[in-house]
Amino acid sequence: MIDTWMQLPTETLQRQAKTPVRVVPDRAALYSAFAREIADEISARNAAGEPTRLILPVGPIGQFPVLAELCNRERISWRNVWTFNMDEYCDWEGRSIPRDHPLSFEGYMRREFFARLDPDLRIPDDHVFFPRIERIDEVSETIAALGGIDSCYGGIGIHGHVAFNEPPISRFYQVTLEEFRNSRTRVLPLAPETMVMNSIRRVGGNFYTFPPMAITLGMKDILDSRRIRLYCDGGDWQKAILRITLLGEVSTHYPATLLQEHPDALITADADTAAPLAGQ
Repeated sequence: MIDTWMQLPTETLQRQAKTPVRVVPDRAALYSAFAREIADEISARNAAGEPTRLILPVGPIGQFPVLAELCNRERISWRNVWTFNMDEYCDWEGRSIPRDHPLSFEGYMRREFFARLDPDLRIPDDHVFFPRIERIDEVSETIAALGGIDSCYGGIGIHGHVAFNEPPISRFYQVTLEEFRNSRTRVLPLAPETMVMNSIRRVGGNFYTFPPMAITLGMKDILDSRRIRLYCDGGDWQKAILRITLLGEVSTHYPATLLQEHPDALITADADTAAPLAGQ
């Protein structure tokens, strides 16, 4: 079945998709659309005097420089925005890596995005949340206290993980689909394919030095978001999982298939990622 899906022309993929999918010309257009969507959402809610509550990823990341420049130019304030990052790497003992670690998602967001916003537009520090093992329920509790998430933004991993909600596959226990839908913030070992893929992209394939664990928001906080917007910019490596996400059955084996059940989900892919595999 997957072999057949890999041959589908882009237009057929869009027509048959169980989750709506938008295709843009290239990665630059994807990052621009990603940034524009976040900026427009904040601007509209600012104008209505309402807070904006977002779940954000570090991956993709190409939208963040565009978003900072756009918000500075158009004077879009983040003073009434609350952000909850999806995840963070952990060391072998399950402790979050420090903010100054080169792979830290928190370090990246603070250095490469929040600090690039003009000071008078910048998000207050107490509006920024990252999942931490010592405060494992803080994100979920704060989201609930604020009235829920307006939009969850993110990407899709090699086997369909959203945040680091890896497929819960084990010889020794089973997680039902209902349990997975309601999964909470937790620490988990990274799957081998995630370790290999991410180490290739970040540390030259040296997975021996790569953080082996992560802390992630659970699927419940993600699926409870009023809107979900995922962006796929991976090219060849992401073609199969994009098609499985859009056409496959809902399953814990491919967590992103759960988006098929959401009332307001949209996946955006660049034309290369959405195209059939060359030579098929």
